Amino acid sequence: MRKSTRDAVATALFLIVAPGAVVGLVPWLITGWREAPALLGFAPLRWLGMVLVGLCVLILLDSFWRFAREGLGSPAPVYPTERLVTTGLYRHVRNPMYVALVAGILGQALWLPSGALIIYAALVALAAHLFVRFYEEPALKRAHGAQYAAYCAAVPRWLPRLAPWRGDEPQG
Repeated sequence: MRKSTRDAVATALFLIVAPGAVVGLVPWLITGWREAPALLGFAPLRWLGMVLVGLCVLILLDSFWRFAREGLGSPAPVYPTERLVTTGLYRHVRNPMYVALVAGILGQALWLPSGALIIYAALVALAAHLFVRFYEEPALKRAHGAQYAAYCAAVPRWLPRLAPWRGDEPQG
């Protein structure tokens, strides 16, 4: 099997298993995806939730595609990318996939609505933060050295910058 095909297969499988479970299976287990009256009786919150879920899906698909196509690997820690991915939404925030997962869960919390999903979103955000800080960032620093250090200095971990990073900005 060609490497590009392996990258695509590994990425697709990881997309189904990891984000699929985090933003799909677990919220379904918590809520059964049954709608209740709109939060605070305010129906537009339900629509906002649907938009967040849709954005979550689009961001995840774009990010996973970039990992396979540009990074030459997958988001799975057991099959990491060969290249650092710094294009697309990665020019605005270092972790768009985790941001999308939490937004997708919060979107479901607004759509359905569910206080349990709000708590679950907070737990997912905490787990993502700890994973990024104590595993992912050290691994990327080892793999990509100065390139990753420059990227970290310019692009925030969680809150997106408005202007896209172009990779040629002076540090400091």
